Amino acid sequence: MSQRIVQVDAFTAEPFRGNPAAVCVLDGPADAGWMQNVAREMNLSETAFLHSQGDGWSLRWFTPTTEVELCGHATLASAHVLWEDGHLAPEETARFDTQSGRLEARLNGEWIEMEFPARAAVEEAPADAAEALKAALGIDPLSVFCNPFDYIVEVDSEQAVREVQPDMGRLAEIARRGVIVTAVAGPELAARGVDFVSRFFAPAYGVDEDPVTGSAHCTLGPFWQSRTGRSELTGFQTSARGGLVEVAMRGDRVILRGRAVTVLEAVLRV
Repeated sequence: MSQRIVQVDAFTAEPFRGNPAAVCVLDGPADAGWMQNVAREMNLSETAFLHSQGDGWSLRWFTPTTEVELCGHATLASAHVLWEDGHLAPEETARFDTQSGRLEARLNGEWIEMEFPARAAVEEAPADAAEALKAALGIDPLSVFCNPFDYIVEVDSEQAVREVQPDMGRLAEIARRGVIVTAVAGPELAARGVDFVSRFFAPAYGVDEDPVTGSAHCTLGPFWQSRTGRSELTGFQTSARGGLVEVAMRGDRVILRGRAVTVLEAVLRV
């Protein structure tokens, strides 16, 4: 058996920046155990597997340790590969059937626009969870909110976001997919049109720090809309690689915009 696999840097136009994702365009459904093994072998935060199905594409995402129900950067990478390899014409919409329902992506010049479900941070975190996060992150947050998927921790400055050094063992015990740390963008990024910054940690899912997390912006969009009153925002994820995500709120949906670049092509022989 041989299978082509492509590595794409997502949410960036520069190679070796943004968030790398591996993409396998399959002839048909594959065994989940095999997909998990491939994801473990690739050792990236996400590997995407897709095949043609009905009027769209079945899409699944795996971290090195588990399957996840929503991933932004690997969806962007998958759409990029479909257009780049000629599976879809540039004017065609990429339609994905996933555990999170139907997702769509469209090509707009150099940018890819994806429509995702909004995941508002619906309530303040319980006091014991907030204290556990404070200890695990080593910070004094302004606020801690949550939804069924993630915690969102607001701090007082971009510098505070950049300086967080989490205790990954403690974070892995937090009963959510991951933890988002966020703040208003500092003066330098604000001058470039950036509204907020963030980092994302998910050690319980085998990803200590994700470089650029599209799905986290499904929460960051509603959160910063509530703070600013604006429905169009730009976020920068301040990981070592860094990446830009444009966010547009549309009721219970969110439009994520980003760019992508292919950096590697290979053949799996097993």
